[in-house]
Amino acid sequence: MAKSYHIFIWKKAPFVRLLLPLIVGIILEYYFNIKISTIIFAGIIFLLSIPAFSFLAESKRFVFRWIQGILISLLLVIFGLWTGWQKDIRNHQNWYGTKYGNNTLLAATIIEPPVEKAKSYKALATVESCVDSGLQRNAAGTIILYFAKDSFSSRLTYGDRIIVAKPLRDIKNSGNPAAFDYARYMAFQQIYQQGYLKKSDWALLPKGFVNPFKKTLFDTRNFVVHTIDRYIPGENESGLAKALLIGYRIDLDKDLVQAYSNAGVVHIIAISGLHLGLIYGLLLWLTLKIPMLKKAKIPRVAVILFCMWFFVFLTGASPSVMRAAVMFSFISVGTIFQKRASVYNSLSASAFLLLCFDPYLLWNVGFQLSYLAVLGIVALQKTIYNWFYVKNRILDYTWKLASVSIAAQIFTIPICFYYFHQLPLLFLIANIIVIPLATVALCGCIVLIAVSPLGALPVYIGKLVAALLFVMNYSVRTINQLPFLLWNNVSISVWETILLYLTFIAFLTWLFNRNKLALKFGLGFTLVFSAFIFFDKWISFRQKAIIIYNVPMHSAIDFIDGHQSYLLADSGFVNDPLLQKYNLYPARISLNATNSRALINAVFASNNFYQFYNKKILVLDTANSYTISAEKINLDYVVISKNPKIKIRDIAQAFDCNQYIFDASNSLWKIEQWKKECEELHLHFHSVSEQGAFVIIQ
Repeated sequence: MAKSYHIFIWKKAPFVRLLLPLIVGIILEYYFNIKISTIIFAGIIFLLSIPAFSFLAESKRFVFRWIQGILISLLLVIFGLWTGWQKDIRNHQNWYGTKYGNNTLLAATIIEPPVEKAKSYKALATVESCVDSGLQRNAAGTIILYFAKDSFSSRLTYGDRIIVAKPLRDIKNSGNPAAFDYARYMAFQQIYQQGYLKKSDWALLPKGFVNPFKKTLFDTRNFVVHTIDRYIPGENESGLAKALLIGYRIDLDKDLVQAYSNAGVVHIIAISGLHLGLIYGLLLWLTLKIPMLKKAKIPRVAVILFCMWFFVFLTGASPSVMRAAVMFSFISVGTIFQKRASVYNSLSASAFLLLCFDPYLLWNVGFQLSYLAVLGIVALQKTIYNWFYVKNRILDYTWKLASVSIAAQIFTIPICFYYFHQLPLLFLIANIIVIPLATVALCGCIVLIAVSPLGALPVYIGKLVAALLFVMNYSVRTINQLPFLLWNNVSISVWETILLYLTFIAFLTWLFNRNKLALKFGLGFTLVFSAFIFFDKWISFRQKAIIIYNVPMHSAIDFIDGHQSYLLADSGFVNDPLLQKYNLYPARISLNATNSRALINAVFASNNFYQFYNKKILVLDTANSYTISAEKINLDYVVISKNPKIKIRDIAQAFDCNQYIFDASNSLWKIEQWKKECEELHLHFHSVSEQGAFVIIQ
């Protein structure tokens, strides 16, 4: 069984052999930043080595054919290196970053409709040229711009050209432990800088070329959004409809999104292969009903591909949708030549093409989840489905749907633990309820858009779709209230994730193929994984740390003692669960310190003085003051927050302190003043807003 499976993979799915070395090359380029000269030199060597085999005798070519295979794989590794190098805009000569200074003006074009935020409009823009000392030079690159709200910025649209007169800032992370790496996420999209612009910082330029295809996409998207808002009542229902149909998630309630995530059905409100599969099936059915396309294979496939890819770009071309689109394109083209390819080959071929287009998709969570879920369905669904035989059609359909969900979930468990630190335990119930409702609602949304010009008909369809979405939201919220909903607060490293996958693969191979060697490997991997987890727990049990978080406009300090955590924060932070979710919880989960308590036991507090084991801290804010004693008081740290009216010189006269920390609740201009005072007095300081969270390990 194992031998035939090996032959199947390497003979019937040859793209697997091409994909693996490509991935190796991409990873090597990203982590080791290999120079282009080295890549070209190695490529020439391997390229010349392959035809050199033709000069060998036939018998020797047969004996050493494995070397030729290795050389081809190495050539693909080189191709992966080159793909990663050329994708990085910083390696291009015309990247604006190599020509940009504080006095440089940037001419840029807005490449998407600006999105309204609480205090600004956010837009992506591509740099056209740099203007420095009257000299204009062509440039390239993408930047994020935030425009202060006024009558001018509210009229900005796709295609508008502007001149930017304010220096941009590098995109930085918060520096909070285990927090989302936003800087790397944007770097993978080739965006490294951003700017906040007031009206005096920018000016409108004459409009240039507007891509008609992109304009059609944005106009269509705008039409869909307005149509749904008009005909589907209820904020949550209309917001869900827009997310379901075109991936427009701006109007979705954050608590509702969290409920979908907890229930294990967040893929419903993120455009995925499920949505594209429904669209593809609908296109197949419609083209069979059109007489002129029914028997004309090539025009029929061309219409299907055009409509399908238009939908892909309309929804934002997420990695999971791109994966599905490439696979369905293979299937459609295969019907012309009456060819049926291996699903594994189609999967690896689609991944190969997408990584050639954008090698950084390899680190995209949606890309990873999409391929792992489909791989799980392909590898396990039939076996799981065959566990039970059900005569009743409805129950059989339900079990088939359940088997798909189980198969997909099995292959995504380790990566869910790694990225999201949780696993929905009621995903099976949620999927059985939500997927049929979402399917009908999605079809209803498509019909609504199609009949929107027809008088009163869209009104009734909109109400019907709203009712379906209300039931769906109510079901998810109900499931979200059930006990044992989540297995959460799980923290595993990259290596532990890999070990968990190896364990799963070994045990599944033993379970399905009765391979005793696989069982031994599975037990061995389990032992090693358990040892890693035990070591992590042992380290965390002995830890003592203080974390001053970088939370804009807020003050938050965590005292970590083993598995216990003690929070000192302002009321705004304490009463905002979302702020805690994105800033506090990642650090606590990574440190295995999820048992939260009040400031007791290990932390001694008195009049804004805090002692945590051998560390003494004074927290100064607008609500407290201090008195100068005859002798200086020894402190390890002074934390200044909430813009108090104090001078560093006065504090230095009262306290003998090792370091001053300005947290993120202070204004930047105030921090600059304090920094200058510290430099004059030769005092150590740390600005949380600029340098990230301050972490003290004891």
